[in-house]
Amino acid sequence: MFKTKKAFSGFSVSNLTKAMEFYSNILGFKIEDTGMGLNVQLPNNAFVFIYQKDNHISANFTILNFIVDNIEESVDELVKLGVKFEHYKGMNQDKRGIMRAPKNYSSSIAWFQDPSGNILSLIEDQDNKTNL
Repeated sequence: MFKTKKAFSGFSVSNLTKAMEFYSNILGFKIEDTGMGLNVQLPNNAFVFIYQKDNHISANFTILNFIVDNIEESVDELVKLGVKFEHYKGMNQDKRGIMRAPKNYSSSIAWFQDPSGNILSLIEDQDNKTNL
């Protein structure tokens, strides 16, 4: 049977300096520069590794989700810091980019991009059903 001591995720960016600034100064995470990339310290003692790739192509799907207590406050705070939220056709989002949870689902979500075009999201879990 496969055994592992620890696991983490990673993704590429086109500019490591801009990524460090965004994930540290805008999103407020502690960053460790490893010399090969960045370890971004996430809540619950988790981290994600970010590395520069010269021919970086941003993912066309959400690569990182942030669970928040209040999505409106979180969106407003990030907008004040210059973050622009995505609007997708057919997603029933409000003018701020928040898609409200349907009656049979408890989460509202809003998507935005990092400086390299990677898609991130804020999720408000109203009934604590996101067991991640």
